Amino acid sequence: QVQLVESGGGLVQAGDSLKLSCVASGRTFSSYGIGWFRQAPGKERWFVAGINRSGGNTYYADSVKGRFTISRDNAKNTVYLQMNALRPEDTAVYYCAADRWGYGNSHAPGIYNYWGQGTQVTVSS
Repeated sequence: QVQLVESGGGLVQAGDSLKLSCVASGRTFSSYGIGWFRQAPGKERWFVAGINRSGGNTYYADSVKGRFTISRDNAKNTVYLQMNALRPEDTAVYYCAADRWGYGNSHAPGIYNYWGQGTQVTVSS
């Protein structure tokens, strides 16, 4: 079993940057693909970015390509989401999720086996 804890959210202005972290417990972290999702009030949970087990493949939603970067450090059991040029429409609760198949590329929340509790990101205009 994997437990995930997100951190790094906050209140920023449009154009600012934030770096989210997702720290995992468990010895098998490096076998999981990791996805970042976000959910705004009243909306569905949407895929933002993903990374496979080795970190060699990364995936992004079109809305964040060129602005967000996902990376992982398996020695630290941590996945990062660097968010630059933030926009008010990026405001949401951000969740990381673990995919036991190791791919981290699915946009479907149901594919992921474990979820963190989320961290709030608010971008003011």
